[in-house]
Amino acid sequence: MDSLEPQGKESAEEKDNKTEDVIKTDGEASTGDSETTTEQLDVSAQDPDRPESESTQQQQQQQQQQEAGMPHFYPPLDLLEVIAEGPHQAEEEKPGKEAGEDNEEEDKKGKEAQEKIPEDFYYEYEDICSKPFVSPDSEIPSNLLHLTHSFGYDCTKRANLQLLDDCSLMFAAGNLVVILDIKTKSQKYLRSSSSGRGIGTLMVHPSKKYFVVAENGVKPNIIIYEYPSLRPYRILRGGTEKAYSFVDFNSSGTLLASVGSSPDFMLTVWDWKQEKVMLRSKAFSQDVFRVTFSSDNEGQLTTSGAGHIKFWKMARTFTGLKLQGMLGRFGKTALTDIEGYVELPDGKVVSGSEWGNMLLWDGGLIKVEICRKGGKPCHSGPIHQFVLDEGELITIGADGGIRVWDFEGIDAADSVDDSGLFEIEPMNEMVVDKNVNLYSMVKSCDPDSVIWFAQDANGGIWKLDLSFSNITQDPECLFSFHSGKIQGMDVSLTTHLMATTALDRSVRISDFIAKKDLTDIRFKQGGTTLTWAPRVVNPKGGLIAVGFEDGVVRILEIYSPKGLTLVAGRTNIGDAEIRLKQAFKPHTAPVTAIAYERNGEMMATGSTDNTVFFFTVGDNYEPIGFVRVPGPVQALEWSPASYEKNTLLILCLNGHVVEVQAPDPEKQITDVTFEIQNIYCRHFHFCSIKSKIKRNAEIERRQKVKAQMLKEKEAMLKRKRDLGLEITEEELQEEPEVEEEELPVLYIPEKPSPIYCGFYSGPGEFWLSLGDYDSGFLYHCSFSEQQDPEIDPSKRQDQPFGFIPIQDSENDAIRSMRFSFNGQLLLCGMQSGKVRVYTVQTNDPNLSSMQGFWVLSVHDNQYGHIQNIRSSYDDQFVLTSGEDGNIFVFSLLPQEDISKAIENRRAKVPSPRINLEKEKAADDIVDPNAYSIETAKQKTEMDKMLKEAEEKKASKRKKLIELQNDFKQLLLKNKKLPEHVRLDRAEFELDPRIREETERQTAQRIRLVRKELAWEQEKCRIGLAKLQARFWDSLECDTVMVSAFESEHKVSTYRLLALSKKYHTLQQRIGKKGPEGNDRRKSKAGEFWKDASKDAVDDVDQGDGLKKEGLLQKPGVQTKLGNRQAEKLKINFEKAEKAKAKVEKRKREWEQLYARKPDENYEDPMDVMAIKEAREHMGDFKLKTAKDFTVPEHQRINTEKKRVQLVILEKQTHELKSEMNRKILGLRNFKIESIEKIRSHVNELKVVQAKLDPSKRLPVPQVPRLLPEETPEKKRQYTTETLLRYKQELSTKAKQANKGEQGFGGFSRGLEEPGEERDMISPSKYSERADTACSDTSQACQQETSLSELELEVMQAEEIKNLYLQDSLLKRIKDLIKNFDAELRLLRHHKLKADIAVKMADLRHVTLFEELLLLKEFEKRENSLLEKVNSRIEEQLEIQDKAEECLQQLEAKKRDIAKLQEREKTLHSTFLVSLGENNKFADFLTKVFKKKIKRVKKKEKKGDEEEEEESGEESDEESAWDSDEDDSGSESGALDDSVCPPHCDPALFENTIQLREKRLDIEEVLVEEKKIADNLRKENDSLAKKVKIVQSSLKTAEGDLELFQREKQQRLNELNVVVPLRLHQIEFVSNGTVPGDLSSALVFTNQALVSLQQRIQELQLEKSEQRHLYKLARQQHVQLIRDRRDMEAKIQMLEGKCMQLMLTKFGKVVDLEALKTVSMNKNLEELKVKARINEEEFSRDLKLWEDKIWEVKDRLKEVTRLHTQNLVKMNELLNQKKELETNLDTRQKKMAAVFQEKRQEEIKDRQRLIQLVELQAQEIQALREEISLLSRKGGHILPPAQPPIPTSSQSVV
Repeated sequence: MDSLEPQGKESAEEKDNKTEDVIKTDGEASTGDSETTTEQLDVSAQDPDRPESESTQQQQQQQQQQEAGMPHFYPPLDLLEVIAEGPHQAEEEKPGKEAGEDNEEEDKKGKEAQEKIPEDFYYEYEDICSKPFVSPDSEIPSNLLHLTHSFGYDCTKRANLQLLDDCSLMFAAGNLVVILDIKTKSQKYLRSSSSGRGIGTLMVHPSKKYFVVAENGVKPNIIIYEYPSLRPYRILRGGTEKAYSFVDFNSSGTLLASVGSSPDFMLTVWDWKQEKVMLRSKAFSQDVFRVTFSSDNEGQLTTSGAGHIKFWKMARTFTGLKLQGMLGRFGKTALTDIEGYVELPDGKVVSGSEWGNMLLWDGGLIKVEICRKGGKPCHSGPIHQFVLDEGELITIGADGGIRVWDFEGIDAADSVDDSGLFEIEPMNEMVVDKNVNLYSMVKSCDPDSVIWFAQDANGGIWKLDLSFSNITQDPECLFSFHSGKIQGMDVSLTTHLMATTALDRSVRISDFIAKKDLTDIRFKQGGTTLTWAPRVVNPKGGLIAVGFEDGVVRILEIYSPKGLTLVAGRTNIGDAEIRLKQAFKPHTAPVTAIAYERNGEMMATGSTDNTVFFFTVGDNYEPIGFVRVPGPVQALEWSPASYEKNTLLILCLNGHVVEVQAPDPEKQITDVTFEIQNIYCRHFHFCSIKSKIKRNAEIERRQKVKAQMLKEKEAMLKRKRDLGLEITEEELQEEPEVEEEELPVLYIPEKPSPIYCGFYSGPGEFWLSLGDYDSGFLYHCSFSEQQDPEIDPSKRQDQPFGFIPIQDSENDAIRSMRFSFNGQLLLCGMQSGKVRVYTVQTNDPNLSSMQGFWVLSVHDNQYGHIQNIRSSYDDQFVLTSGEDGNIFVFSLLPQEDISKAIENRRAKVPSPRINLEKEKAADDIVDPNAYSIETAKQKTEMDKMLKEAEEKKASKRKKLIELQNDFKQLLLKNKKLPEHVRLDRAEFELDPRIREETERQTAQRIRLVRKELAWEQEKCRIGLAKLQARFWDSLECDTVMVSAFESEHKVSTYRLLALSKKYHTLQQRIGKKGPEGNDRRKSKAGEFWKDASKDAVDDVDQGDGLKKEGLLQKPGVQTKLGNRQAEKLKINFEKAEKAKAKVEKRKREWEQLYARKPDENYEDPMDVMAIKEAREHMGDFKLKTAKDFTVPEHQRINTEKKRVQLVILEKQTHELKSEMNRKILGLRNFKIESIEKIRSHVNELKVVQAKLDPSKRLPVPQVPRLLPEETPEKKRQYTTETLLRYKQELSTKAKQANKGEQGFGGFSRGLEEPGEERDMISPSKYSERADTACSDTSQACQQETSLSELELEVMQAEEIKNLYLQDSLLKRIKDLIKNFDAELRLLRHHKLKADIAVKMADLRHVTLFEELLLLKEFEKRENSLLEKVNSRIEEQLEIQDKAEECLQQLEAKKRDIAKLQEREKTLHSTFLVSLGENNKFADFLTKVFKKKIKRVKKKEKKGDEEEEEESGEESDEESAWDSDEDDSGSESGALDDSVCPPHCDPALFENTIQLREKRLDIEEVLVEEKKIADNLRKENDSLAKKVKIVQSSLKTAEGDLELFQREKQQRLNELNVVVPLRLHQIEFVSNGTVPGDLSSALVFTNQALVSLQQRIQELQLEKSEQRHLYKLARQQHVQLIRDRRDMEAKIQMLEGKCMQLMLTKFGKVVDLEALKTVSMNKNLEELKVKARINEEEFSRDLKLWEDKIWEVKDRLKEVTRLHTQNLVKMNELLNQKKELETNLDTRQKKMAAVFQEKRQEEIKDRQRLIQLVELQAQEIQALREEISLLSRKGGHILPPAQPPIPTSSQSVV
């Protein structure tokens, strides 16, 4: 976040500089630095684009302004410069006046700095606006050109359309501000200031009384004009370095925010009325497009631009006002440029994006991305502007659409899933028109108006009605302009018409004298150049040639439609129309130049494809040919008529110049190409001489300096000689040469400078203007005589032979040059957008008269390069067009003559040609990829060659066929000859090698053809494989129709597709998840309780293991005692262990008993299950359609469960169809077997009948055949013959191919034929056999007459047998047919039932799918709600874990505290035991033991010396406090625990001190443990509160989920479910009839109805049983209460009896369990033995030491005796001394008796004061000790020490 605060106070010298800054020009900002002031005063001189004389003229104007006494007001410097790096000052303070100097002068200057600008102060427009510059001594009038009209509009500039009032629009055009009257279409102009180089942006004040013009340039200004007076009101200086990109007022209009462009991107907040900077900061490091104030909070700003959006706040802190910026973070959203945005009232911001969606920003982050339904973007392209109008949000997009959105819906928008999208549809929508790109929109001044004015980036200004009602007006285009760069512009040579074209694909004709557009025409591609045909071509001046970016040149006619013959129905007749006369395409790249030859007989076109094409001019333009040039063509210039040769000067962009002689149109051009060969041309490759020019200029300057110095020296010597002065030798000597700087190096740029324009100066000579490095000069060049065509032109290095420097154009090249028609003016269009006019003499090709010039900046100085500059045919007007999209018209007449000259004048539009309306419109070239003229010619030639080759091939084939026919005739003749004369086939071969070679070539060609067709073959194979995979491989079973033999019954299989991969994937996923995997809540909760129970079991097991381990690892007792004592100790120990085991056993039994005791809230599991069963299956059930129906947990459905249902249903349906298909296919196999059997029986029957008499033969049944629909799999079986036959059928029936034949019809016929052949072959064999048998029979009949009787009988028997066989075979055939038909009818019945089941499954599938679609809509919300519930459950479980853990820790601490308290009691008991009985020091030792003292805590030793010193000081203070405490205690009569009292056992006293230390240690640990326990208790309480909060939120979340489930169930209830019913199943009757509307009926099964009736009876029986059980339970409950009371009374009685027995035996109540567990302590016994041994050793040592003591005592007696003698002697001496002093005092008293009394009083006073001081010192010391005590933490605080009470002898009265 960036912070910014105002600069601090300024220095005194800075204040002084303010008065100096008043003298500056209006376009320069003051900085408070004297050096900076000087630099800024000379800024015009340093500006390379500004002439020196121009700056001089400006200074003269400023001086005149100062002399006139015009006041200047500048803001104080402390508000002008504010930096973002910190609170330090922006500039270094320079040494000024000292602090102690004149304060009155500083106050005076401070008042001047704080002087306010009056409200009625205005600047003079003429003083600040930019004016033309005229070179000195040129005699050119300053008002040479006057702007008359602007035909352009920079429609791609942001917010370049503002509304001043209901009739006036304002926009920027180049260096002008244009105020356009909507009604009259008149224009007013404001020029930028003198320091400005264009208009950056515009903005209108909210009150419409002012408007802002923010400029471009060096240190550009912001000028606020008053409206409608248009007077400059305020000028804001120093806001940015180069240009302003946007400005905006706050809602109240008091503040102005501006943001600059590269390089500083400075954001500045202005108090614009006082011209003061309030805040300033760098907005961003990339382009910033927009800055706005919030309409609801003026302290908030927003900026946006390339890849960023930033939110700013003006915050007032203790250091002043700050500007804090927060960069918006895109997060997951892709980075985008933000063009438009709007601040919402609640602080949110809605912005656009490059892809057309809206972004809702909240707190610097993207809250949600807003799109339309289905994920469609809000706009197709970026959103350029947002408007919040009357509670509606309006968006303006690049797609030309205006959409109105619900503001509240967008403000409350939030994403429901992880996609981050929010879908919403607009309330209203308007698409202005096709090819409209809306950039900005402003509303009418009337607050109730619905009219808006829109800026179209494609060149339009629209009037829009956004009422969105039935009477809404259609969008109206008020004004239309070119969009983007003006590529071509030219004027008519007969009238005041202008033609323009641009890349916006339009050509416009304008009347610049009437200031209006006449007509326009649009094409498919953008125009790149334009030329008006001269009079020799079209005397009426109505013909223009336009080049386009696709290489097409169009010849257009301009005529007045009023001269045409009137046609019925034509009413809209304009002032002019454009008609396409001819279109041709000579180039393949953009056309850059078009020029007509001086006689009008030829036209040349140039292009960036490095070609120049020539055409003959006439009614139709015919191509002559083209030449190639070494670079892209920039310009074409034909030689003047005065030149002998007719040549074309071709200027290439890469520095090449080519002169081509005009080709001869009559010369024959080759048929292959249009390229002109061997044409005469000359080349010139420009070589830079600029560095050489500069070097020569530097040499000349140095020579002039030397000559001047020499001249001055000679003049000085001459003066000395004249004066008679002596001249020294040093003066006569030549001055030593000073080492000069190196001359500028000669430099030639690697990349040639581009040639922009040029013209002929003579035959073979020409002038050039170049850009980049070589700008600043006009170069005079000529073609070299040495022109070798074999040398590459790019390797030439040609230098100009002359040059003319162009003043102040070092980096400002001339882009366009054109002479006026009278030849007296040279019009130059500069790269900086300036217009230069040079005065020249007529017929001065060498430009020797080119001296003075007039210059004015009109187009934008950054990107407004002037492409074309022209003068009208009468030299009264000058027209310019630039790359900024602007077209300006200037008048050469004086200002007062302009209105008279153009009053009521209009340009004359040429009249149309005769019968123009009858002519057919010319064909246009629409396709951008169409062939050019050259390409088309080459294509034609190629087609011609191919055609000739084909004709030659056809003739060869025809001749070959004739030879083949002749050869066939020879073969036939040879065949008819006799065999002996007939020639062999091999003899016809002239040479076998010819046949072999032919076969080899044929095989080779076959291989070649196969290779050529390999790709096609593979393509067809892959296509066939894909078709099979798509339509056949996925098919498990095709439709098989099985028909009956004797009836029309049929049964067909289901066309069954294989289960999709999606099905298997879903089934695997469901199998992995399991049925419980869908319910997230159950799974998480279940896993938690499962893990918790597992952990609990592990804890129990671990505890048991530890107990066992403790028992096993119990240390053994090492025997150090005697055998008897050890044995006794062992017995006691075993008894104690048995008692402990018994007690532990009893404890466990009690614990088990209490564990089995049910909780107060305990419920029997069987009862819980019964209650659950009753709740689920009993009670008052709500219908699913009821509003209060609650969906049970197990009945809740989601998408996964629904998918499972769909999978199961699909699987069941598939299995049902598969089973039925299996049966039907089995029936088909049975039919095939039956047909085979019938065929065999028929064959047998024919054999039998062959043996019978024909009269006895029964009809043979026809063998059934399988129908094609019964074997659909044969459709895919084909052979080569089948394919050939199919191909033949297609060729013969081509006309009937589309008349109902199926795609595989040919295939099916071909597939059936092999079967038919097979079926026909076998019967034929049998028929032949039958015929043979018949013939045998006939022969037998003929021989019958010759047979005997026996033979006749045998024949009769054989006949009877055959008749029987015939009958049996016919019966078998009939039985087979009947059995099959019966099976088919039975299966058909099953199939119908299966159809019903399948249809019901389909209906169920539709229902489930509809439910799935509905559930998908709810899935996102459900997942979010479930996630919320699960998170709450997890949070609850987590807090419960923490609470349980905290509770466990608290219980452990409680146990630890209990143990410490028990230790404290034990310690106290130990102390009492140590005292013994009747100890006279018991009270004293008890006080010592219980005394509370402040103990010093042990600190860790550290290496830091300071800490050691501090610890030492603290210990000293503490020891001092202890000593003070002891002193105070001793003084007050308290005990002194540091000294053992007399006659007290020192060991006992020391033991008491040690016990006290232990007690204090225990107390400290106890205090710490209690603190920890308190903290744990507080933490437990807080966790309990959190649990309640989480439970509340969980309950709320579950409630929301319940409401959601209810809503989802209601939506599911709205779906229609198909339930087929028969009429007898409907029992819902009304008045004995079934009603027509069954919507209120309930579908119920009979079985469920019967079960409900049975349930009623069961409930009645169950109710009586429950009453009986309740009665028995009641009685049992009363009996149990009575038993409990009896047991409690018995227990109370036994406890009283036990207490009496303990008092009787022990005298007090004791713990029996503890008493039983008391045993001998082994360690204690060992210590006792060790103590006795130590006592014996100590007694021996004590005796030795006593002996030593007696010896020492004897020595002490001797020493004492000696000392006594010495003391006696000393006493005697002291007595003598005393006597001497007494005598001396007596003498002194006598001598000073007079002064004795005064002296005693002084001594008393001094003693009293001394005592008072000592008393105060003691009080001070006591207070210090008290302060020290109170300053410490903890410890026992004692009252302050009291001063000692003075005795009677020391008291002072």
